[in-house]
Amino acid sequence: MAQYLIAFNDEWVPAHTAEELRAKSAASGAVIAQMQQAGVYVFGDGGLDASTVVCSVVNQGGEPVFTDGPYVETKEHLGGFAVIDVPDDETARHWAGRLAVALDWPQEVHRFPSGMTEIVERHAQEHD
Repeated sequence: MAQYLIAFNDEWVPAHTAEELRAKSAASGAVIAQMQQAGVYVFGDGGLDASTVVCSVVNQGGEPVFTDGPYVETKEHLGGFAVIDVPDDETARHWAGRLAVALDWPQEVHRFPSGMTEIVERHAQEHD
């Protein structure tokens, strides 16, 4: 089994009425309930946008420096996500597809590396 992140960018979501958002919440909630019943759901949440940012933090001389801004030079914000634990990419794609249909906005799928060794090896190959 591997863990996957299914996520959407808040900027991908067009404007919705409160009623439309409640309907999307119910539709995606039904998919999440099915994930839970299938035993693949680990954790998820949503409703994230520029208004939910608490702070920005950078390393400055080995010390964290917290600011209210500026934030990363982008207008993109994580809007919501689900972490699932499934046997393969195809199963992750299945659940992402179900969420994309329920919400009617794009989803991205990322497989979490199996450990630090995989991360180091991948980055080493990219820089060779």
